[in-house]
Amino acid sequence: MAVKAYVLVVTDPTKTKHVHDEISKVPHIVELHEVMGPYDIVVEIEVETLQDIPTILGEKIRTIDGIQSTTSLVTLPD
Repeated sequence: MAVKAYVLVVTDPTKTKHVHDEISKVPHIVELHEVMGPYDIVVEIEVETLQDIPTILGEKIRTIDGIQSTTSLVTLPD
């Protein structure tokens, strides 16, 4: 069963477009939206196991220049 997570991203305001473009290249991204409010981008990730999420976040997303912080929300099973 697949595991879904939502990642709420805060960016440097001058680099939001760059961050969006770079996140779109990351594997396992299902949806990606720029939003208004306390976060700048919402990312939906779908992976095989819960253990896959830290790798994607730590090695693929959080390393992108312009990201100030992330908050992750893992969905509960149906």
